[in-house]
Amino acid sequence: MCYSPVMDPMKGRICLITGATSGIGKAAAIELARRGATLVLSCRDSQKGESTIREIREKTGVSADLLSADLSSLESVRQLARMFQAKYPALHVLINNAGLLVRKRTLSADGLEMTFAVNHLAYFLLSHLLLDMLKASGPARIVNVSSDAHFRAALDFDDLQSEKKYSPFGVYCKSKLCNVLFTYELAKRLQGTSVTANTLHPGFVATGFFRDTPGFVKTYARFFALSPEKGAKTTVFLASSGEVNNVSGKYFKRCAEARSSALSYETFLAQRLWQVSKHLAGLS
Repeated sequence: MCYSPVMDPMKGRICLITGATSGIGKAAAIELARRGATLVLSCRDSQKGESTIREIREKTGVSADLLSADLSSLESVRQLARMFQAKYPALHVLINNAGLLVRKRTLSADGLEMTFAVNHLAYFLLSHLLLDMLKASGPARIVNVSSDAHFRAALDFDDLQSEKKYSPFGVYCKSKLCNVLFTYELAKRLQGTSVTANTLHPGFVATGFFRDTPGFVKTYARFFALSPEKGAKTTVFLASSGEVNNVSGKYFKRCAEARSSALSYETFLAQRLWQVSKHLAGLS
């Protein structure tokens, strides 16, 4: 069992969750609220955000806060970090959960391929911008939601923006490999601090994520996918469990450490992705 219904293990802990208005993110937010966490949800659609806040309050009796942000925009990610820092004294758990799969190649406001911008670069930039706050709030945790889809990916640094070849699922898989590589490199750089960084596969989960996928994928998801509540269990485990107090730089499935793809352990890949991401995010 991933977690037990222990009362208030997160009381006094401030958690920021991206992509928390649906699916895994919302299910994780509800469970963390039940555990006493102070929740801050980042979302692009304020109407959906307010609806989520009401649902959390109805189900848990806990009021959550809402910060609007478009994670495809680097400036909006910076604004999110500034808003959080201005409003809250500490950050104990950052859950980078927001993700998308785009059927047709689309560019962000910064001219970046949209899936890469939201699924990887937003994780990278937001984590960097809030890192000093996390360190000052330690013990603190960064939880990056990836996927076993990363096993099907490789990185071509000559076509990181998928200009030469675009496949919706292929680009998604690549972004999930970026999540794992980023987490491993981040964990190395956090050694000696009170901040941990881990990543996870939530399972094949039935969410609105499949809106833009082919019909057969939607049919498969309807019959075989996990519920968002089950899919959120490993996220909640990494955010709250005492079992992982000193665990960092690991990949988790079903609340247990697991092996990620062979490529994800290539240090040179992680380091090169770090430098490229730093440049694209405008971090000096």
